[in-house]
Amino acid sequence: MIRGASLIALAALLWATTGIVAKFLFTGSELQAISLGFLRLVVALTFFYILMRREQKTRARNATKVLLTRKALLPLMALGVFQAVYQGSYLLAVDLTGAGIATLIALCLSPVLVAIMAAPLLGEKPGIVTILALMAAIAGTTMLVISDMGSAGGLRLAGILMAVLAAFVYAGFTLTSRYASAGTPVFTTAFICFLTAAIVLMPVVWGTGGFEGMASLSVWQWLMVTYIGVVPTCIGYLSFFEGMKTTPATLSSIIVTLEPLFVALLAWIFLGEVLGAVGITGAIILTAAVIVASQSSARQAPGTA
Repeated sequence: MIRGASLIALAALLWATTGIVAKFLFTGSELQAISLGFLRLVVALTFFYILMRREQKTRARNATKVLLTRKALLPLMALGVFQAVYQGSYLLAVDLTGAGIATLIALCLSPVLVAIMAAPLLGEKPGIVTILALMAAIAGTTMLVISDMGSAGGLRLAGILMAVLAAFVYAGFTLTSRYASAGTPVFTTAFICFLTAAIVLMPVVWGTGGFEGMASLSVWQWLMVTYIGVVPTCIGYLSFFEGMKTTPATLSSIIVTLEPLFVALLAWIFLGEVLGAVGITGAIILTAAVIVASQSSARQAPGTA
């Protein structure tokens, strides 16, 4: 279990580097956030296709071939739409505000929103613990906003709203994933999801002149784009699912909350983003709320991963 937990922690660390590298790209080039989201998906697609083909061959040898019906494809394509909106809103939030605060709001608020939204959508009634966790998450988010106002000298409302939008979209992604076909192989699911997302984003990038911004990228910046598509996306994904094989769902959900804290630390080291006392307190409260909500959700639905 130690190896599994370590792999999940590694995935959280790799994912955390996305916002940091993205911030360097945004400040050093004319690349738009939506364009980076599209490029990330395209780079990752190549690797997920290879993994999907390998997965299909393995299942064929074991006589467990899965036929994708229209009923099975629709939820996967819906996940792709959510993924497209999330990529755009999250990276735009990083561009408009700090990498640390954008990630803390987008990723820490999302699990608590899932716990609340699951009540009307899935019939999972939230308990008093979940409701208290939501109140704590709102308080922590408010403290982060106050901290950002202090460090930026004003309210970066657009960036904060984009981070909140990303949180809601990721919550929708999580809830929709419960409807996805359980028999669909992991990398087949990932490929269809990312392909759909890339198709959705392509006309948006074209319409906003995003391809012109790509022309301004240097070789070093293209390497940064490739890094985001390969390391945090593909390797992080592989590390997470490998770790999930031997790690309990509750423990894994807690370990994943390390990602926004890793981002805050990396943003402080590499970008000079300082949360301050109020922001740090808000980050701790927000992270604690996620842990409590995750434990409560796991107790209500044991055996889920």
